Formats: sequence, C-alpha cells, structure tokens
Amino acid sequence: MKLLLLDDRYPRELLAGFEVVRAPQEDVVAVLTMPEHPVGPELCAQLPALRVVGTATVGFDHVDVPDGVAVVSVPDYCTEEVADHTVALMLALLRGIVPLSSGPWDAKAAGPLRVVRGLRVGIVGLGRIGSAVAMRVRALGCEVLAQDIRPIDGGVSLPTLLAESDVVTLHVPLTRETRGLIGRDELALLKPDALLINTARGAVVDLDALLDALGHGRLGGAALDVLPNEPPPVRPVAPNLIVTPHAAYYSPEAEERSYRMCVARVREVLGSA
Repeated sequence: MKLLLLDDRYPRELLAGFEVVRAPQEDVVAVLTMPEHPVGPELCAQLPALRVVGTATVGFDHVDVPDGVAVVSVPDYCTEEVADHTVALMLALLRGIVPLSSGPWDAKAAGPLRVVRGLRVGIVGLGRIGSAVAMRVRALGCEVLAQDIRPIDGGVSLPTLLAESDVVTLHVPLTRETRGLIGRDELALLKPDALLINTARGAVVDLDALLDALGHGRLGGAALDVLPNEPPPVRPVAPNLIVTPHAAYYSPEAEERSYRMCVARVREVLGSA
C-alpha cells in the first residue's frame, strides 16, 4: 500500500509495510501530515484511491477531505502535558512569576499577588483536557464553572461563565462555531482583574481585541500558548501577557506517542496489521 508522507517527523520505523512516496500518485491510499502541510481538495483530487489522512495532532482543522475519506488524529496523546501547562500558566499569572523573576528584588514588584484557593475557574470545553484541568484546579481549592458544546451536568452558559470567573481557560477545537469565540463583546463580560488562558487554538481568540483589553487595563492578564499565525512575525507584547511557543503539548514521551498512535490508527482504517 502506498503512503504519501508530507512530514519528515514521522519515524520511518513506524512505516514498515508501507510503500512511502513523497509526491502524489494515483494509487496512494493514505497520507500522513502535520499542520504545516495542509491537506485540501486540490491534493485530494490527485489521490483518487485515498482512504485515510492521519495527523499526529489533537486538532485536524488543517485537513479538508471529501466524503468517504477518513481522518484520524490523536486527541488523547498529550492530555496531561496540556493540562499541566495550562495550570502552570495560571499560577505564573496569579503569582507574578515572570515579572518577579526579571524585575527588582522586591516582593511587590509584580503588584498584588493572588491567593489561588477560592478562585473560580471557568473552563470552556470540558473534554479530555478540560476535565484534566478541572481535576487539577479543584485540587488547588478552586471552584470550577464549565461550558461545553454538548450538554453537561452543572454546565453554565458562556456569558455566565465569562462574567463570574476569575480565570477563564479555553479547551475547544477550532471550528466554524469556535473561531473568534472570544472577541470584544466576550472580553467585555470578564471582570477587570480576570485572567484568560488559551492552550487550545489561536483563532479561538480575537488577538487584537485581547491586546487592546490588556493595554487599556480592562483585563488582569492573559497567557497564550497558541496564536492565529505561528510562528508570529513579532511576538505579541502587552501588560501581564505570557506567550509560550505552542509548547503545551510537548514532552519527549508525548511526541513519540503522537506519531505511534497516529500511524496505528491509519493502519486500523486500512485494516492492516
């Protein structure tokens, strides 16, 4: 079976049994890709035998295939890493870690520091990662509000969550419904000292609106691991903003796991051992 490999990060030892090609051919049945190499209608038109596209990522918004072609991703490969990173960003903002580490020797150099216990954390998207974040922040003594695209017990509306939370953290995929989910109107609902954390997808947040809110003191702080364009031509800068380079997913174990799980799922679709 021919497999079109669009990204060299897939270890070749995982591809045993496939005839690996690097350019479209009519008898290619599978494609392995990553976000840097989108798969769309133009490529699919060159692959009439295509049965499955695999991406070793949580999201698959970079894949657009016709009906009858399966898409497999690995939404469960980095749950713990992203949840850990989310909570680390939350704590860094609440406790002023970044300015305190680079500023004068003054405990008050970052302004008032927050007590974590008793804060209300709003989680938008209560899937694997959102649920893992909820478990962690509850262990820190926080109250959890949650909102999801599917009905959940105890869930609240997005406007209620935004208005009542001290920290809002986003864990939704990028879809038509979630693109620009947090814009100027939504940011205006947040408390002036609230924090926003995005480790989901950059386009879920209107970045210009967020930078404006931070610059005018209408938001307490924000932490972004994802941006609408990556890498950005210039890293965004605003008061009390932390930006990490789409690193929340990363550990050596998770990276190896992502490729292995993706290839295994492609084989399952093809019925291959």
